[in-house]
Amino acid sequence: MPENRAFHEDSPSLFRFDPAQDDVHPVPGPAAKKAAPPSYIADHRARLRDRFMQGGAAAMPDYELLELVLFRAVPRRDMKPLARRLLDRFGDFNRVLSADPARLADVDGVGPAIIVELKIVAAAAQRLARSRVIRRPVLTSWDALVDYCHTAMAHGEVEQFRVLYLDRKNVLIADEEQARGTVDHVPVYPREIVRRALDLNASALILVHNHPSGDPTPSDPDIQMTRRIMQAAETMGIVVHDHLIIGKDRELSFRASGLL
Repeated sequence: MPENRAFHEDSPSLFRFDPAQDDVHPVPGPAAKKAAPPSYIADHRARLRDRFMQGGAAAMPDYELLELVLFRAVPRRDMKPLARRLLDRFGDFNRVLSADPARLADVDGVGPAIIVELKIVAAAAQRLARSRVIRRPVLTSWDALVDYCHTAMAHGEVEQFRVLYLDRKNVLIADEEQARGTVDHVPVYPREIVRRALDLNASALILVHNHPSGDPTPSDPDIQMTRRIMQAAETMGIVVHDHLIIGKDRELSFRASGLL
């Protein structure tokens, strides 16, 4: 069957970390030359890696950082055109990582290996951010908590609703996604949230959801839903500390806005 994509994906190990061996897979005999990438590609990759190690991600535009990720999935192709196509489609590096796999697969040149690689990076970023807040007092790690919420939710294409459960000392004991919805609605069930709080022996909650539009301004349904959850929690002696709405570049706190 003919290959329709601009790039076909090889099958390298996803967890090979030797830069010297990353791009070349020698094979015996005449095929060895075919296995090696053109010298200009190898040189370009080496230069990008050196710049990353010397200056970090801040020294690189989104398309170059994305190239570095794509190198892992496709060892012997020029990844700059694909990186630019992904950014043109989704907007920025974070949105590429957060994109739905089905939408990623619609981009010419993207196959299963690339999707897996992008999702591994996204999962690693979320896990690192989460490790900075879980089992820690919320009041002393509030900025890290907000950063984690942005990492986990700011670039989602549909609304997600999370609940952060706190113990009596306001230590974060659980972070759970309760539901996913559409681009402008997510179903939320106050009784289920309170029941889960009782299961965890939680004393307080922080509600979090995202607005895929990027604008964190609360809607009337957002405000009404928050009040229903507060009423249900209050009957069981559980406090709702805040409700955060996560936009693309900023968040809104119900408490800071006088809505709680």
